[in-house]
Amino acid sequence: MMLGLIGDTTYNILLLLHILSAMVAFAPAFVHPFLGNQSQGVDPAERARLLGFIVQNGRRVYAPALIVTGLLGFGLQGLSDSVWAFDQTWMIGSLVVWIAMNGVLHGMILPTERAMADGDESNARRLDIGGPAITLLLILMLYLMIWKPGF
Repeated sequence: MMLGLIGDTTYNILLLLHILSAMVAFAPAFVHPFLGNQSQGVDPAERARLLGFIVQNGRRVYAPALIVTGLLGFGLQGLSDSVWAFDQTWMIGSLVVWIAMNGVLHGMILPTERAMADGDESNARRLDIGGPAITLLLILMLYLMIWKPGF
């Protein structure tokens, strides 16, 4: 017995959670560059405090939301009654992009934010690369999910 099909209540609830978790996961990609620039002239102790909040939120909110987004995507595939299959180009591409997003976030953005919160801004350029990289990956992911090439 299927738990849900595309368009069923179960599927739609999972889809809603998938989209909401993605919105949470990518909020900092749009907001943090502004906060970083706005806090340049702030007292160093206050800037460190702000960066500390950013680090805490990244670790407790944004990173888990990105992981949950992918897991919910797998759940949607499972509820699709084989309409969406893992051998479809867009599904394979989405998996690869999701892994790359996690790599950029966990390997580049979060460690750099943590170092900056501790006062080491020597690698701040990594955020200038990581932020746009994860945003481009998001755009690629949206392309794959909307147009579904290979379906």
